[in-house]
Amino acid sequence: MKSDEIKQLFDLFESASLETDGIECWSARELQSLLGYSKWENFEKVIQKAKDACKNAGGEIVYHFPDVRKMVAIGSGAEKEIDDILLTRYACYLIAQNGDTRKSEIAFAQTYFAVQTRRAEIIEQRLLEFERVKAREKLSQTEKQLSGILYERGVDSQGFAIIRSKGDQALFRINTNTLKRKMGVPDNRPVADFLPTISIKAKDLAAEMTGLNVQSKDLKGQSKIEKEHIDNNLAVRDMLTRRGIIPENLPAAEDVRKLQRKLTSDEKKLLKGKQK
Repeated sequence: MKSDEIKQLFDLFESASLETDGIECWSARELQSLLGYSKWENFEKVIQKAKDACKNAGGEIVYHFPDVRKMVAIGSGAEKEIDDILLTRYACYLIAQNGDTRKSEIAFAQTYFAVQTRRAEIIEQRLLEFERVKAREKLSQTEKQLSGILYERGVDSQGFAIIRSKGDQALFRINTNTLKRKMGVPDNRPVADFLPTISIKAKDLAAEMTGLNVQSKDLKGQSKIEKEHIDNNLAVRDMLTRRGIIPENLPAAEDVRKLQRKLTSDEKKLLKGKQK
C-alpha cells in the first residue's frame, strides 16, 4: 500500500469512530464499507466469526457487539430503519482478523486495530503496575507507623519483627522463610516486594487493624499485641479464603523495585518527549 493510501484509510477509520456512553466504537454498517465489503450478508458472516472468537476468548458478546437500529436515507427525503451493530475497538480487531486478507482494507485494519488494542493493553498494564508500587509504599508507611505505636508500648524493633513474622504466618499459613522459598524470594529481600497486589493490601489491612486496636484497646507488651496481630491476619485470611482466594497459592509477582525503576524511566522518557 502506498503512503497516501494508508493515510487516507487512517483518516477514514478515525473519522468513523464515535463515542457511546464513554466507549469508543464503530458502526458495523460503516465498517462494512471501510473494509471493502459490498454486501451486508457477506460482512455478517465475518461478524459472526468474530463473535465466536470473542466468546472463545472469554469476552462478553453483548458488550463488544451490541445490536442497535439506525435510520438510513432511501431517496426522495425518505428514511427507513435497519439493523446495525455497535462495535468496540476489540470487536473491530476480531473482525479484521477474520476478514478476507486479500482485501487491502482488511490488511490495513488488522494492523490499525492491533496497534491500538496493544496500546490499550500497555496502558492497562502500566496502571496495574503503578497500583502495585503504590500499595507496597502504603504498606511500608503503615508498618512504620505501627512500629512507632508498638515502641511506645514496650515493643522494640526485634519484637516488632517477631510480631510481623507471626502475622505473616497467620495470613499465609506458613512461616516467612518457607514462603520466600516457595516464591523464589532472595533471603535478603522482604517477601512483600514480591507479593501480588492483593496480598500486599491484605497485609496492609491487617497492620492497620492492629494499629487501631492496639490504641483503642490500650494493649501493652509484646504477647498481647502479638495475639492481636495474629487475630487480625487470621480475620483477613478468612475473608480472602471465603472468596476463593488462598494467599499462599498466589504466584509471585515481579520485583516491585524493578517496577518502580521501570515506571520512573518511562516517566522520564515521556517528559523528554513532551519537551521536544
